[in-house]
Amino acid sequence: MNTKKPKMLVISLDAVGSGDIEKAMELPGFARFFDGASRCMSVHSVYPSITYPAHTSIVTGRYPVHHGIVDNTKIQPNRKSPDWYWQRKYIRGTTLYDEALKQGMTVAALLWPVTARSKITWNLPEIFANRPWTNQILTSLRNGTPLYQFYLNQKFGRLRNGIKEPELDHFTHASLKYTLEKYRPDLTLVHFTDVDSQKHDYGTGSPEAWAAMERHSERLMEIQDLLERLDMAEDTIFVLLGDHSQKDVEQMICLNALFREKGWIRGRRGRVRSFRVYAKSCDGSAYIYVRDKALMRPVYELLCQLRDREDSGIKAVYNRKSAEAMGADDRCAFMAEARDGYFFKDDMDVYMRKTKAGEHKGCHGYRPEGGDYQTFFAIKGPGVQKNGNITEMNLVDEGPVLAALLGISLGETDGKVPEGILERKQSCSKI
Repeated sequence: MNTKKPKMLVISLDAVGSGDIEKAMELPGFARFFDGASRCMSVHSVYPSITYPAHTSIVTGRYPVHHGIVDNTKIQPNRKSPDWYWQRKYIRGTTLYDEALKQGMTVAALLWPVTARSKITWNLPEIFANRPWTNQILTSLRNGTPLYQFYLNQKFGRLRNGIKEPELDHFTHASLKYTLEKYRPDLTLVHFTDVDSQKHDYGTGSPEAWAAMERHSERLMEIQDLLERLDMAEDTIFVLLGDHSQKDVEQMICLNALFREKGWIRGRRGRVRSFRVYAKSCDGSAYIYVRDKALMRPVYELLCQLRDREDSGIKAVYNRKSAEAMGADDRCAFMAEARDGYFFKDDMDVYMRKTKAGEHKGCHGYRPEGGDYQTFFAIKGPGVQKNGNITEMNLVDEGPVLAALLGISLGETDGKVPEGILERKQSCSKI
């Protein structure tokens, strides 16, 4: 009888949708992983369906309105490069890695969003230098585990080319293999962004995006070979998941251009000086914040007029209560949802224009319920049913599943453990 305490490896493939996975089943690395794995090929992401809110929901089991990471970046309209929600301090409540650490487990995180300055044992946080007085190495060292990062950069730094892909994932992959072999963490969280970058740059069905899936297959094969060689394969709960999907885009919407025309934003040379109303892009959706409450009705009427015009690019408008009910920021006045083919930007020069060379060809951030916009969740190992098939689940269900398998609690969550994943001796109640 196997008495080893199981370890857990969670790999997030950013922007990989269920359609990508269904096609990738023919690739050897994916085929090998899915042999015996339980899976759900219709996972609803969070709203807005972007990376930082989604990854925080995965490790908390809560929607953005409850865990506090409601966007990738902060509202800093006067900055050319706003700060992201990089640090753990912005998360309300506990996380999977916090609870694991409390139980004496060791944790490694490689480019997992919103983990900077956390207590993670070996931490290479996702963060970049966005101020002229610092650089990437110093920024990373200050926000993660210094000596661990020093060794990784010394060994594998040659693989990187800033934050460009696929070089960044080459570096992450080499660092992951080194970490698994040298430290053997109890819980490992890894974030790969190759597919997300290629879809943004070339489109969702591009050869470049598929080439990134082929690279993921090769990485998966090497990871599985390593687990076998280290005699860890049978004792590792191996999780492969996506955070959201993407849609192709060709038109950019800039609500702030209209707000500026109305006199609700003051600025020059593309920089906001002050605002009473401001649209904060989440790609396929946008928050609208209203500082002057006297403008609530005029703003709503303007948004509804745009929604009712087919050429405006706006599909739907939601008020604060509706946004909160969908798990989005309850501080916004409204949310706008883009039609397919459109996405939002914070710019204020012109309301709408076609995208140019070098700008996004693929985007996320849309309502997660839309057709052909689902992501996936797959898991295998100790305590997991073999070949389970879950018809549908939510991203917030993943945290409770992982917590149950690790024998820890996330406290009050929005998600629950779906039937058909855990072995029957495990509890399937809300964690």
